[in-house]
Amino acid sequence: MRLPQLVWRGSRAATRTVYRVGAVGARRAAALAVRRAVQLPPVESVPEGRLVELSGGRTFVVDVPGPHRDAPTIVLLHALGCTAYLTWFGVLGELSRTHRVVALDLRWHGRGIRSPRFRIGDCAADVAGVLDALGIDSAIVAGYSLGGAVAQEVWHAHPERVDGLVLASTARNLRGHAGERLFFPVMTLAMHPLSRVALAKVERLAAALPELPPVHLADGIGWGRSEFRSTSAWSMPEVLSELGRFNSAPWIGSVDVPAAVVVTARDKAIPTRRQRKLAAAIPDASVHEAPGGHASIVLDHERWTPVFLDAVATVTGRLPARRMVG
Repeated sequence: MRLPQLVWRGSRAATRTVYRVGAVGARRAAALAVRRAVQLPPVESVPEGRLVELSGGRTFVVDVPGPHRDAPTIVLLHALGCTAYLTWFGVLGELSRTHRVVALDLRWHGRGIRSPRFRIGDCAADVAGVLDALGIDSAIVAGYSLGGAVAQEVWHAHPERVDGLVLASTARNLRGHAGERLFFPVMTLAMHPLSRVALAKVERLAAALPELPPVHLADGIGWGRSEFRSTSAWSMPEVLSELGRFNSAPWIGSVDVPAAVVVTARDKAIPTRRQRKLAAAIPDASVHEAPGGHASIVLDHERWTPVFLDAVATVTGRLPARRMVG
């Protein structure tokens, strides 16, 4: 049995969605950015990362020092089908002016852990494990799209590790209408017998990767292509089936840390109304609106980045004094 081929081609308008039933457009945006003359964030290099040993295996981690030892820490969680670098390379330098910045490859992505199945709860445990490995008690946790779901789960499963939340282009769940309620169970059933095949494909690609990704962006398009290809397309159905099961609606209203939601106003992948419902469900969450679509983090970075940085600053400014140190 062969999985349907996932094709990332088409016009810029098509970058707003890969699956209108809940998948996200960041991987598509990245594909377009490396295929066409899309202006990337003006970054000459990215901070070096390293492989960190966790209880479930090794994962790639970037740890950028802040301006001083008492700077608060922020953990960045990437989008579906991307990597820590590919999602966040445009903001790492700017954020490090005010925060210690940590980013990691999630399971089944890039140089992340290849576990038998992809589970958001395992990704949340990995975040806690990375904090342990780096000697960090707690941090602001920021997530984009899939990373936003993981960030919510980090707070739910490990609340003592979370100082604040910044949730960008994400929602409480992805089963809002009939098409989604049908799609995700079917995807789950399809992936159950195929998970071993998918994992083997993912492991084969991972084994062929250099141990660490390049950090110099003299050829930004080539660098982006390399990062883009470090995640196997076979990861996508497995991750999507798990994302379809995620539902924070029963407990997200109990969040007791400063939170901000970055809403992408023209989002067709995760509709704006769902992002606003997430914000409304979190007590005292601030809302920060970016004017573009779901791929704004790449294709509209000049307008998206200041909105995200403002959300981070708002959450940081609300931290209790004792939690200002990461």
